[in-house]
Amino acid sequence: MDIEITHEETGAKGRYIAYVAGETDTGEMTYSRISPSRIIVDHTGVPESLGGQGVGSALARHVVAEAREKGFTIVPLCPFLKAQAERHPDWAAVIEGV
Repeated sequence: MDIEITHEETGAKGRYIAYVAGETDTGEMTYSRISPSRIIVDHTGVPESLGGQGVGSALARHVVAEAREKGFTIVPLCPFLKAQAERHPDWAAVIEGV
């Protein structure tokens, strides 16, 4: 499956948007920036039409990779991201409180 993820940020709010090839619906992960080195991920949304295709997991992996690359940490208030982080102990360096 081909999933492309883009990023939008306006002020302290941002989101990652997942586009699946051949689909019109998109998935998203939203966050608030609380400092230059910390974000709070508060929501992951994947429409039913994209369910079971790994869109949420792709968003989680993407935000973790970006945190590592850009040097910020993530506070996972989103239940989905928190559950993913608990399954991936190797993310502990960038995920707070897991």
